[in-house]
Amino acid sequence: MSLSRFLSARPSCSSFRIVPVTCISYRGFATSKGASTSENPLSDAKSKPKASTPLRRSASASLPIRSNPTPTRGVIKPVFTLSTAERYLLSRLRSHPDLPARSQALHESWWVPKWGKEGQEGEVFVFSNGSIIAWGLDEAETRRFAAEVVERTPGMQVGPLRDPETEELEFVVDPIENTRLQGDLIILGQTAPLNEPELLPKTLPPMAFPAETLLARYAYSQALSRSTALSSLEVSLDNYLASMALLPHALEKTGKPGMGRTQLIKKLGELMKFRQLLNLNRENFVEVPDFYWAEPELERYFNSLSDALEVKGRTAAVNDKITYAAEMQSVLRQLLTESSTHSMELIIIALIAVEVVIALIRDGPELWHMLVDTEEDKQKPNHAAA
Repeated sequence: MSLSRFLSARPSCSSFRIVPVTCISYRGFATSKGASTSENPLSDAKSKPKASTPLRRSASASLPIRSNPTPTRGVIKPVFTLSTAERYLLSRLRSHPDLPARSQALHESWWVPKWGKEGQEGEVFVFSNGSIIAWGLDEAETRRFAAEVVERTPGMQVGPLRDPETEELEFVVDPIENTRLQGDLIILGQTAPLNEPELLPKTLPPMAFPAETLLARYAYSQALSRSTALSSLEVSLDNYLASMALLPHALEKTGKPGMGRTQLIKKLGELMKFRQLLNLNRENFVEVPDFYWAEPELERYFNSLSDALEVKGRTAAVNDKITYAAEMQSVLRQLLTESSTHSMELIIIALIAVEVVIALIRDGPELWHMLVDTEEDKQKPNHAAA
């Protein structure tokens, strides 16, 4: 249901000029597959937190455009993002037999100019961070692309996610407007000329949307892909922290970590993996890709959506959680080391005691005779003198 229809259906939101933000329906945030829309306070299941991002708070900025369509404006369509793995090996797509013709690599993505049912085609970008961004396609078509293309490409998915992450925004094409993000709506219109025209493919195939905004769609797609990939990492880290939550209570009650060395090392490896995925991959969540350095207009598109989705702030929050988890594991490692040292000391003491007992059993009689003979030798001179 579109936002404009939702608002018109509610009596208390008759005019967009007096609509409070609480009347706005917003779908532009990540959700887990099968996640409930309401939290059950009696359930132990941990629901995924949904941050109140600036994009959500500024959703009212798009109401004038939604409520007052112009003759040049197209239909509002979805931009659906689906993250199914920790990363993709995009090179594996080159040999996929079922991809539409003219699908090709476009900078740091794999670009499918047209996908979907005839007359309802959309456009798909696939990024190496494990995300699929579909323009003009709904969730069902996006998942069909993932099932028919990504899942059928051997070895493409590295670290498949148990629960795929999704994120949804909306866009509209209006050739007389400037391309920009307004509230929670992406407007595709006029763009500035490229400083480096060679960034575009030499020959462009037929595509579902205007060729003039191809790189703008790519920039917005890359920002969305990072946000959804970050959401999947946030969920995985929350599950990890939940699995470690009882350790402080175990230390408080029993004075023991309640976790063996091997299990602790596995948890440490899992934590290092989170840090690597967040900061050390080629495409991390903080740095602006080199692609945008020569194109400030495209960088503005990328940064506007990244800032609206609070990618940098969320990345810092995840880093803080990882740092806390690392400190907790450091304490556990010290406790295990002390426990091992204490055990080794007891073993050494026991071995020394055993060695003493063996020596007494083996050499005890001889030592006793030597001691007795010495005493007798001392007494003999005294008897002789008498």
